[in-house]
Amino acid sequence: MKKAKGLLLGVFIHTLFFQVALAGDGTTALVPLPSIEDFTRGDDGWGFGLGLSVEYESAYEGSDEYGFEVDPAGAVQWRSGDDIFFWAGEALGWRGLRANKWLFEAAVAFDEGREESDSDDGRLDGLGDADEDFELVLQARRAFDVDWRYWLDGRVVTGDNGSLGLIAVGRRFGDHKDGTGHEIAVAVVFHDSDYASKDFGIDAGQSAASGLDETDLSGGFRSFGFNYNYRHYIDENWQIFGEAVYERYSSDIEDSPIARNNYEAEVGVGFIYVF
Repeated sequence: MKKAKGLLLGVFIHTLFFQVALAGDGTTALVPLPSIEDFTRGDDGWGFGLGLSVEYESAYEGSDEYGFEVDPAGAVQWRSGDDIFFWAGEALGWRGLRANKWLFEAAVAFDEGREESDSDDGRLDGLGDADEDFELVLQARRAFDVDWRYWLDGRVVTGDNGSLGLIAVGRRFGDHKDGTGHEIAVAVVFHDSDYASKDFGIDAGQSAASGLDETDLSGGFRSFGFNYNYRHYIDENWQIFGEAVYERYSSDIEDSPIARNNYEAEVGVGFIYVF
């Protein structure tokens, strides 16, 4: 899934409160995982990080066209004890820690959809633009120990364009409690027929306009994948972060004319200034 954009909206929201989110003296993140952003440094109140990332990624789901893209990074956050409310790009949500081993998250995110012009080689010509959609994202992570060395993750994404589910297991490396270090996870992803058709289906009208075979996908297994996250404080305020993602599609998706590859891969690196 493409990362949400529009962080400047979060900057605008932040300025409405006429406050500066200063990094506190605490060093304990809500959970010590590089994949979970926490700019509050363990303090109640505002946390704010702003930066940029450079990603080398596919032009759309299943594409064999790759290129570089520069995106804003960071978030506006408000922490109260073991709860954080956040605005990150085009996602607005909450996450909370319970019993030191359960992390719950709920968010509403905006999916920009796929545009016919996303393919510079014209491989989406005749398919039209996919509908934009607001999606509800629900997530629960369970640590196997208090240090979050190993964890299990379950996630559901649902909206008007269908639903997707993910189950993952992860391993954290490093001893810091501030959310820095390395993290690796492997995941299995499932989708319903609507979500599958959104990315890889071709109806009769699209087939006639594009010349591609009509394709009707059913729900079930979508892919398995690998995810790596890295986060490090260069000094008191500057963070460097990186991510690598690999997703191997199921045979049903491979058979779709939209899927020019049987996998999708993405790497990215960026910097964030934590105020």
